[in-house]
Amino acid sequence: MGKVAIVTGAGSGIGRQTALALLREGYSVTLAGRRVERLEAVAEESGAGPRVRALQADVSDAESVTALFHKTARAFGRLDLLFNNAGTGTPPIPMEDLTLEQWQRVVDVNLTGAFLCAQHAIRMMKSQDPKGGRIINNGSISAHVPRPHSAPYTSTKHGMTGLTRSIALDGREHNIVCGQIDIGNALTRMTARMSEGMPQPDGSIKPEPTMDVENVAQAVVYMDSLPLDANVPFITVMASAMPFFGRG
Repeated sequence: MGKVAIVTGAGSGIGRQTALALLREGYSVTLAGRRVERLEAVAEESGAGPRVRALQADVSDAESVTALFHKTARAFGRLDLLFNNAGTGTPPIPMEDLTLEQWQRVVDVNLTGAFLCAQHAIRMMKSQDPKGGRIINNGSISAHVPRPHSAPYTSTKHGMTGLTRSIALDGREHNIVCGQIDIGNALTRMTARMSEGMPQPDGSIKPEPTMDVENVAQAVVYMDSLPLDANVPFITVMASAMPFFGRG
């Protein structure tokens, strides 16, 4: 059997495309997400048969995450790659108008969810034979610079960078490596509005270039193609002409 991966947020966008790319490379993949019908559609599209599992999971719920990893262990016996991709945001409204519930939901999914999944991945990777594996976190361009009115999302993505560094350090003695992929303007259903116009720091609304989401999937495949004695700690994949350098 080839490598085994868990991809969170696998029902659409970056998660879907990355899961399909891994399956094409011969991985066995657990597709995790809140909408099981979307996961099942991805599994069917892949044509991967017994190499793919569609498992409903809410990464912000500790019991749900526990069940996700236990079911993966029963199905495939080990874990070589966790792609911590699940994420959410808030409407682009002024920070002072956000509710505590809106803030907390983003923190729970984007940061606590990644932490919970990483905990379970580390436990599996430490105990399996041969031990070790790779964790790749979806950081976003917002791990570097914010968009207007994005305090919860930007804060969690900066937090993700700290989590990535900590996993990379703490995993060393167990042959567990960790890297982060910071993505800018990959074209998905969620980012389709970018071509119509996005708020800019000067208050204007301007269209922004996007790139094929397959570029992200191939970057993840590359990161995990390396042996565990090599790591890509951080990689940025972005639409070349998007506002990043000079943003803000």
